[in-house]
This record gives sequence, structure tokens and C-alpha cells, in this order.
Amino acid sequence: MKIKKLSLHNFRNYEDETFVFSDGLNVLVGKNAQGKTNCAEAVFYLCTGASLRIRHDRQLIRHGESCASLRAEAEGRFGAVSLEAEIRENGRELRVNGSKVARSVDFLGNMRSVFFSPGELRIVQDGPDERRRFLNLSVSQTSRTYAAALLRYQRILEQRNNLLKERDLGLVFETLPVWDEQLAAYAAVLIRHRKEYLRRLSPLAAEAHAFLTDGVETLALGFDADYPDGEGEIAEKLKRELSAAYERDVRLGFTTVGPHRDDMKISIGGVDARGFASQGQTRTAALAVKLAELEIFRELSGEPPILILDDVMSELDLPRRKKLLARTSGVQCILTCTHAERVLYGKETNKIRIEGGKIVP
Repeated sequence: MKIKKLSLHNFRNYEDETFVFSDGLNVLVGKNAQGKTNCAEAVFYLCTGASLRIRHDRQLIRHGESCASLRAEAEGRFGAVSLEAEIRENGRELRVNGSKVARSVDFLGNMRSVFFSPGELRIVQDGPDERRRFLNLSVSQTSRTYAAALLRYQRILEQRNNLLKERDLGLVFETLPVWDEQLAAYAAVLIRHRKEYLRRLSPLAAEAHAFLTDGVETLALGFDADYPDGEGEIAEKLKRELSAAYERDVRLGFTTVGPHRDDMKISIGGVDARGFASQGQTRTAALAVKLAELEIFRELSGEPPILILDDVMSELDLPRRKKLLARTSGVQCILTCTHAERVLYGKETNKIRIEGGKIVP
């Protein structure tokens, strides 16, 4: 998959700009706070329908404007595709090849990307929320079934949590089994997909990590919860656990059991990376996970995704920069940096200079 052209109108600090990308390495160069990351974010948004940096789409609209629009023209193994997003203060409209998409999950998978920036270190350093967010975004790009189940699960979970705050305890205990039945069914879909994804991701991440560290350290990923493999068995197990947690859930006012509480384990040399990894180890582990994600997308779709590297080179020493670039051979890459290093990137690189939200010669 390759993006050929990206047009932005009133998106972030861009008034009206069009980027033309080459099939190989594209370097967005410029000083800090000029709009390089905003361009990278736009590409990721058109792949996933979500931003890695904000929770509310209206924050993507240029200051003083009422709406923003993004459009990408891409080319994949099945031909050309155009993706559009019009973002308004009260909602948005997504289109594929000019046709409005009724469900956001149908927007997924038309163009895939892997995004890595220093902020992605949160996958290793921070709490379970960040690792669940990574899994949700990544697995959703490979499975619309997962994406649809995730939306339904989140809605039912919200309704169950609202019920737990009711003061009529008789109503609460009478109604909870109804919600549990639905919640467990969608939870089972999420858990099965996550387990399968992690089975693929773990050896690929270990191999990428060994490549980056010359085999000095070992990386391992795993699921922190113990579930059976079949969806039916998973659902039954969850219903039992939800039932056993009724009194605790009512006391706390929220659901304490389910995939919204699960975590992905990351260990380096057999030790939990979250508590003991140095900054350098954290950076390398996070990068290895992203390189593994790239390989999974390549395996499942038959073509590599777009690799977005946002301000990554400044965080790596020279040997790891060279290793990273060697690893991205044959992949379309959008890389942002403050200085375009000719010795490192080569003369054939497509360099795009950005100043104040504008492309300049």
C-alpha cells in the first residue's frame, strides 16, 4: 500500500496544502512546531479514522474555522482508492471512492499504516490503557469484525456501568445478567482476536528486537489474562467472573472484569519492562513492537503498510538509525525530522520542507 497524494484543508495548522509522496522514503523536514507531525497524523487518521494525539475530532479543525477536510489518493494490490474525511464541530463524514461510509468500521483496511513517535514509548512505560489502545487500533486495522465488536462492547459496557450506579439494588441485580450475556459475547470476540494477534506479534517483535540490539537482549510479549481459545468457552468464563464480581462492581460503580481491564505484558530479559527498563531499552522495545506490527500487516494483507516515523531519528544513535532504515527497505516511509541528513537518507529521498503549515521549496 502506498499513498500518492494527500490534500489538507483547514486541518490543524494547514490552510490548503497538497503533498505528493514517492514510493520510497519521504522526509518531511522543518523546524519544530511547523506542521510535520500534523501531516503524519493526517495520514494515520485516513487509515484508522482516529488520531493518536487527541480524543475529540473537533480539535483537528484549524483555529477559527468550522470544518476541516482530508483526502488521500492511494494505490494498493487491488488498485487505486481515494479516502476522504470531512470533520465538523458536531460530527464528521467519511467517504471511500466518493461514497459515504455509513459505519466507521467500513473505513478501516482501505489504507493501512504503522505510526511510531517518541510518544509511543507509552506502550512500554505507562499503564494498561496505552497497551489496550495500541491493540485496539492495530487489530482493528486487520479485522473489521474486531472493530465492530469493539464498538458494541464499549456501548454495552457504558450501559452496564450506568446501571451499576442505580440506587435500586433490586433492579440492578435483576438486570445485570441481561447485560452480562451481551457483554460476554462481544468480549469473547475481542479476546480471541487479541490472543491470536499476540501469538503472531510476539515472535516478530522478539526477532526485530534482536536485530536492533545485536541479540544482546531478549524481548517477549504476552497476554496477562488466562482465557480458553474458543469464543464460547471465553464467554462462559466471563459470565461466571462477571457474576462473581456483582457486589464489588455495585460498590465501585463500574465493571471490574473483562477485556477493558486486561493488559499486554512486555518483558526484556525476563523482567517486566514497565518497571525496570531504561529509557534506551524502552525506546528499542517500543520500536521492535512497531516493526513487528508492520510485518503482521504485510503478512495479512499481502503488502506492506505505510510506515510513519515521527521525530524518531533524534532519539536513536547512529547504528540504530541505520538499522531502522535498512529494516524499512521496500516500504513506503514518511519520516519527519528537523534536519535532512543526506549521508543517512540518500540523494534519491523525496524531501518536503514545511514552514508554518506550508510546503516551501
